[in-house]
Amino acid sequence: MGEQSPTATSSDKARAARSLSAPEIRDRKRRDGHPPLAMVTAYDAPSARVVSEAGADLILVGDSVAMVVLGYDNTLQITVDDMAHHVAAVARANPQCHVVADMPWMSYHVNESETVHNAAKLIRAGAQSVKLEGGRRRLRMIERLIAAEIPVLGHIGLTPQSLHTMGGYKVQARHAEAARKLVQAAKALAHAGCYALVLECVPGPVAAVVTESVDVPTIGIGAGGDCDGQVLVYHDLLGIEKRVTPKFVRNYADLDTAAIAGVRGFVDDVRSGNFPSQEESYSMTPEQFDALGLS
Repeated sequence: MGEQSPTATSSDKARAARSLSAPEIRDRKRRDGHPPLAMVTAYDAPSARVVSEAGADLILVGDSVAMVVLGYDNTLQITVDDMAHHVAAVARANPQCHVVADMPWMSYHVNESETVHNAAKLIRAGAQSVKLEGGRRRLRMIERLIAAEIPVLGHIGLTPQSLHTMGGYKVQARHAEAARKLVQAAKALAHAGCYALVLECVPGPVAAVVTESVDVPTIGIGAGGDCDGQVLVYHDLLGIEKRVTPKFVRNYADLDTAAIAGVRGFVDDVRSGNFPSQEESYSMTPEQFDALGLS
Protein backbone atom coordinates (compact mmCIF):
# COMPACT_ATOMS: atom_id res chain seq x y z
CA MET A 1 0.00 0.00 0.00
CA GLY A 2 1.32 3.43 -0.90
CA GLU A 3 3.68 1.98 -3.50
CA GLN A 4 3.47 3.32 -7.03
CA SER A 5 1.77 0.92 -9.42
CA PRO A 6 3.63 -0.51 -12.43
CA THR A 7 1.19 1.31 -14.72
CA ALA A 8 1.92 4.67 -13.09
CA THR A 9 5.65 4.02 -13.28
CA SER A 10 5.41 3.27 -16.99
CA SER A 11 3.36 6.41 -17.51
CA ASP A 12 5.95 8.50 -15.69
CA LYS A 13 8.68 7.05 -17.90
CA ALA A 14 6.63 7.76 -21.01
CA ARG A 15 6.16 11.40 -19.97
CA ALA A 16 9.89 11.71 -19.27
CA ALA A 17 10.69 10.30 -22.72
CA ARG A 18 8.80 12.97 -24.69
CA SER A 19 8.93 16.71 -24.95
CA LEU A 20 6.59 19.09 -23.16
CA SER A 21 3.72 20.50 -25.18
CA ALA A 22 2.92 24.20 -25.21
CA PRO A 23 -0.14 23.67 -22.93
CA GLU A 24 2.02 21.71 -20.48
CA ILE A 25 4.60 24.50 -20.43
CA ARG A 26 1.84 27.06 -19.86
CA ASP A 27 0.96 25.29 -16.62
CA ARG A 28 4.52 25.30 -15.24
CA LYS A 29 4.36 28.26 -12.83
CA ARG A 30 6.80 27.97 -9.93
CA ARG A 31 4.21 29.29 -7.50
CA ASP A 32 2.19 26.15 -8.23
CA GLY A 33 5.05 23.98 -7.03
CA HIS A 34 6.74 23.25 -10.35
CA PRO A 35 10.54 23.38 -10.72
CA PRO A 36 11.92 26.19 -12.91
CA LEU A 37 11.97 25.56 -16.65
CA ALA A 38 15.38 25.18 -18.30
CA MET A 39 15.73 26.40 -21.88
CA VAL A 40 18.95 26.30 -23.92
CA THR A 41 19.59 27.48 -27.45
CA ALA A 42 20.74 24.94 -30.03
CA TYR A 43 21.34 25.41 -33.72
CA ASP A 44 22.27 21.98 -35.06
CA ALA A 45 21.88 18.25 -34.43
CA PRO A 46 24.98 17.74 -32.21
CA SER A 47 24.08 20.60 -29.86
CA ALA A 48 20.44 19.50 -29.80
CA ARG A 49 21.50 16.00 -28.71
CA VAL A 50 23.65 17.45 -25.94
CA VAL A 51 20.89 19.73 -24.67
CA SER A 52 18.35 16.91 -24.79
CA GLU A 53 20.56 14.40 -23.00
CA ALA A 54 21.31 17.05 -20.35
CA GLY A 55 17.60 17.13 -19.55
CA ALA A 56 16.58 20.63 -20.65
CA ASP A 57 12.86 21.34 -21.04
CA LEU A 58 13.03 23.53 -24.14
CA ILE A 59 15.40 24.12 -27.04
CA LEU A 60 15.32 27.57 -28.57
CA VAL A 61 16.52 27.67 -32.15
CA GLY A 62 17.31 31.35 -31.79
CA ASP A 63 18.02 34.00 -34.38
CA SER A 64 21.19 34.48 -32.32
CA VAL A 65 22.56 31.83 -34.71
CA ALA A 66 23.29 34.84 -36.92
CA MET A 67 25.93 36.08 -34.49
CA VAL A 68 27.05 32.91 -32.71
CA VAL A 69 27.36 30.57 -35.69
CA LEU A 70 27.21 32.63 -38.90
CA GLY A 71 29.46 35.49 -37.78
CA TYR A 72 27.15 38.48 -38.27
CA ASP A 73 27.30 41.49 -35.96
CA ASN A 74 23.60 41.29 -35.07
CA THR A 75 20.50 39.17 -35.62
CA LEU A 76 19.01 41.30 -38.40
CA GLN A 77 20.73 39.43 -41.23
CA ILE A 78 19.03 36.07 -40.67
CA THR A 79 16.14 34.97 -42.91
CA VAL A 80 13.20 32.59 -42.49
CA ASP A 81 14.93 30.11 -44.79
CA ASP A 82 18.07 30.31 -42.64
CA MET A 83 16.00 29.64 -39.54
CA ALA A 84 14.14 26.74 -41.16
CA HIS A 85 17.49 25.18 -42.10
CA HIS A 86 18.67 25.22 -38.48
CA VAL A 87 15.30 24.17 -37.06
CA ALA A 88 15.35 21.13 -39.32
CA ALA A 89 18.87 20.23 -38.17
CA VAL A 90 17.78 20.41 -34.53
CA ALA A 91 14.62 18.40 -35.21
CA ARG A 92 16.56 15.61 -36.94
CA ALA A 93 18.28 14.91 -33.61
CA ASN A 94 14.83 14.02 -32.22
CA PRO A 95 15.47 15.91 -28.97
CA GLN A 96 13.22 15.20 -26.00
CA CYS A 97 12.71 18.94 -25.55
CA HIS A 98 10.05 21.35 -26.76
CA VAL A 99 11.56 23.01 -29.86
CA VAL A 100 10.88 26.74 -30.23
CA ALA A 101 11.88 28.61 -33.38
CA ASP A 102 12.64 32.31 -33.43
CA MET A 103 10.80 34.27 -36.08
CA PRO A 104 13.48 36.52 -37.57
CA TRP A 105 13.32 40.24 -38.19
CA MET A 106 10.72 41.32 -40.78
CA SER A 107 9.08 37.87 -40.86
CA TYR A 108 6.10 39.02 -38.73
CA HIS A 109 6.11 42.79 -39.15
CA VAL A 110 4.27 43.38 -42.43
CA ASN A 111 0.92 41.57 -42.50
CA GLU A 112 -0.92 38.69 -40.88
CA SER A 113 -0.91 36.40 -43.91
CA GLU A 114 2.85 36.66 -44.34
CA THR A 115 3.34 36.14 -40.60
CA VAL A 116 1.36 32.88 -40.63
CA HIS A 117 3.11 31.71 -43.81
CA ASN A 118 6.54 32.30 -42.28
CA ALA A 119 5.64 30.65 -38.98
CA ALA A 120 4.22 27.64 -40.83
CA LYS A 121 7.54 27.19 -42.62
CA LEU A 122 9.27 26.91 -39.23
CA ILE A 123 6.67 24.49 -37.89
CA ARG A 124 7.01 22.33 -41.01
CA ALA A 125 10.77 22.32 -40.45
CA GLY A 126 10.26 20.73 -37.03
CA ALA A 127 9.44 23.45 -34.49
CA GLN A 128 6.59 22.95 -32.02
CA SER A 129 6.07 26.67 -31.46
CA VAL A 130 7.48 30.03 -32.53
CA LYS A 131 8.87 33.00 -30.61
CA LEU A 132 8.51 36.60 -31.63
CA GLU A 133 9.68 39.83 -30.07
CA GLY A 134 7.70 42.84 -28.95
CA GLY A 135 4.79 43.94 -26.80
CA ARG A 136 1.37 45.35 -27.63
CA ARG A 137 2.20 46.15 -31.24
CA ARG A 138 2.55 42.40 -31.90
CA LEU A 139 -0.87 41.44 -30.49
CA ARG A 140 -2.60 41.25 -33.87
CA MET A 141 0.06 38.91 -35.26
CA ILE A 142 0.09 36.77 -32.11
CA GLU A 143 -3.68 36.35 -32.17
CA ARG A 144 -3.57 35.42 -35.86
CA LEU A 145 -0.87 32.81 -35.26
CA ILE A 146 -2.79 31.27 -32.39
CA ALA A 147 -5.94 31.23 -34.53
CA ALA A 148 -3.89 29.24 -37.05
CA GLU A 149 -3.08 26.69 -34.31
CA ILE A 150 0.55 27.83 -33.94
CA PRO A 151 1.65 28.21 -30.28
CA VAL A 152 3.51 31.45 -29.54
CA LEU A 153 6.23 32.27 -27.01
CA GLY A 154 6.37 36.01 -26.35
CA HIS A 155 9.57 38.01 -25.81
CA ILE A 156 9.73 41.42 -24.10
CA GLY A 157 12.29 43.58 -22.34
CA LEU A 158 15.43 43.82 -24.44
CA THR A 159 14.39 42.72 -27.92
CA PRO A 160 17.56 42.37 -30.02
CA GLN A 161 15.71 42.84 -33.32
CA SER A 162 14.92 46.38 -32.06
CA LEU A 163 18.64 47.10 -31.74
CA HIS A 164 18.55 50.36 -33.71
CA THR A 165 15.37 51.65 -32.08
CA MET A 166 16.65 50.91 -28.57
CA GLY A 167 20.06 52.41 -29.30
CA GLY A 168 21.97 49.21 -28.58
CA TYR A 169 21.79 46.25 -26.24
CA LYS A 170 20.70 48.01 -23.06
CA VAL A 171 18.93 46.92 -19.88
CA GLN A 172 15.24 47.79 -20.15
CA ALA A 173 12.54 48.91 -17.67
CA ARG A 174 14.92 50.49 -15.16
CA HIS A 175 12.55 53.41 -14.58
CA ALA A 176 9.08 53.19 -13.05
CA GLU A 177 7.10 54.18 -16.15
CA ALA A 178 8.99 51.76 -18.39
CA ALA A 179 8.52 49.02 -15.80
CA ARG A 180 4.77 49.68 -15.69
CA LYS A 181 4.61 49.43 -19.48
CA LEU A 182 6.51 46.15 -19.35
CA VAL A 183 4.01 44.68 -16.87
CA GLN A 184 1.14 45.87 -19.08
CA ALA A 185 2.77 44.34 -22.15
CA ALA A 186 3.23 41.02 -20.36
CA LYS A 187 -0.43 40.94 -19.35
CA ALA A 188 -1.50 41.78 -22.90
CA LEU A 189 0.64 39.02 -24.41
CA ALA A 190 -0.60 36.46 -21.90
CA HIS A 191 -4.20 37.52 -22.55
CA ALA A 192 -3.59 37.20 -26.31
CA GLY A 193 -2.65 33.56 -25.78
CA CYS A 194 1.14 33.32 -25.46
CA TYR A 195 1.92 30.11 -23.56
CA ALA A 196 5.01 31.69 -21.91
CA LEU A 197 7.10 34.87 -22.01
CA VAL A 198 10.83 35.48 -22.31
CA LEU A 199 12.02 38.44 -20.23
CA GLU A 200 15.41 39.69 -21.38
CA CYS A 201 17.69 42.14 -19.59
CA VAL A 202 15.31 43.69 -17.10
CA PRO A 203 15.93 44.36 -13.38
CA GLY A 204 15.22 41.38 -11.16
CA PRO A 205 12.53 43.14 -9.08
CA VAL A 206 10.67 44.14 -12.26
CA ALA A 207 10.85 40.59 -13.62
CA ALA A 208 9.48 39.34 -10.28
CA VAL A 209 6.49 41.68 -10.59
CA VAL A 210 5.86 40.56 -14.17
CA THR A 211 6.12 36.90 -13.13
CA GLU A 212 3.58 37.41 -10.36
CA SER A 213 1.27 39.41 -12.62
CA VAL A 214 0.75 36.78 -15.32
CA ASP A 215 -0.58 33.23 -15.22
CA VAL A 216 1.88 31.93 -17.83
CA PRO A 217 5.53 31.12 -17.09
CA THR A 218 8.25 33.71 -17.53
CA ILE A 219 11.66 32.58 -18.77
CA GLY A 220 14.43 34.97 -17.87
CA ILE A 221 17.73 35.84 -19.49
CA GLY A 222 19.40 38.57 -17.49
CA ALA A 223 16.16 38.99 -15.53
CA GLY A 224 17.03 37.75 -12.04
CA GLY A 225 16.14 34.57 -10.23
CA ASP A 226 12.40 35.00 -9.67
CA CYS A 227 11.28 33.98 -13.15
CA ASP A 228 9.60 30.63 -13.78
CA GLY A 229 12.57 29.51 -15.88
CA GLN A 230 15.91 30.53 -17.33
CA VAL A 231 17.54 30.43 -20.76
CA LEU A 232 21.14 30.75 -21.90
CA VAL A 233 22.86 30.44 -25.26
CA TYR A 234 24.57 27.06 -25.71
CA HIS A 235 27.84 28.63 -26.83
CA ASP A 236 27.85 31.04 -23.89
CA LEU A 237 27.22 28.56 -21.10
CA LEU A 238 29.83 26.15 -22.51
CA GLY A 239 32.45 28.86 -22.92
CA ILE A 240 32.66 28.49 -26.70
CA GLU A 241 31.75 32.11 -27.47
CA LYS A 242 34.34 34.46 -25.97
CA ARG A 243 33.94 37.63 -28.06
CA VAL A 244 31.08 39.07 -26.00
CA THR A 245 30.23 37.95 -22.47
CA PRO A 246 27.08 39.57 -21.06
CA LYS A 247 26.86 40.02 -17.29
CA PHE A 248 24.12 37.39 -17.03
CA VAL A 249 26.21 34.58 -18.57
CA ARG A 250 27.69 31.88 -16.36
CA ASN A 251 30.27 29.57 -17.97
CA TYR A 252 29.72 25.92 -17.02
CA ALA A 253 32.65 24.76 -19.13
CA ASP A 254 35.56 26.24 -21.08
CA LEU A 255 35.25 24.44 -24.39
CA ASP A 256 36.95 27.26 -26.31
CA THR A 257 40.24 26.67 -24.49
CA ALA A 258 39.86 22.89 -24.70
CA ALA A 259 39.07 23.04 -28.43
CA ILE A 260 42.07 25.25 -29.22
CA ALA A 261 44.35 22.94 -27.21
CA GLY A 262 42.98 19.88 -29.02
CA VAL A 263 43.39 21.35 -32.50
CA ARG A 264 46.86 22.66 -31.60
CA GLY A 265 47.87 19.15 -30.56
CA PHE A 266 46.73 17.81 -33.92
CA VAL A 267 48.60 20.53 -35.84
CA ASP A 268 51.79 19.90 -33.86
CA ASP A 269 51.58 16.13 -34.40
CA VAL A 270 51.03 16.53 -38.15
CA ARG A 271 54.02 18.84 -38.48
CA SER A 272 56.26 16.59 -36.39
CA GLY A 273 55.22 13.43 -38.21
CA ASN A 274 53.58 11.93 -35.11
CA PHE A 275 50.18 11.74 -36.79
CA PRO A 276 49.02 9.38 -38.14
CA SER A 277 50.68 6.46 -36.36
CA GLN A 278 50.77 2.89 -37.61
CA GLU A 279 47.74 2.13 -35.46
CA GLU A 280 45.81 4.95 -37.15
CA SER A 281 46.62 3.76 -40.69
CA TYR A 282 45.19 0.98 -42.86
CA SER A 283 47.30 -1.81 -44.33
CA MET A 284 47.16 -4.47 -47.02
CA THR A 285 48.81 -7.87 -47.26
CA PRO A 286 52.32 -8.04 -48.74
CA GLU A 287 50.99 -10.36 -51.44
CA GLN A 288 48.40 -7.83 -52.58
CA PHE A 289 50.98 -5.06 -52.53
CA ASP A 290 53.38 -7.15 -54.63
CA ALA A 291 50.55 -7.81 -57.07
CA LEU A 292 50.47 -4.11 -57.86
CA GLY A 293 53.83 -4.47 -59.52
CA LEU A 294 54.98 -1.09 -58.28
CA SER A 295 58.05 -2.12 -56.30
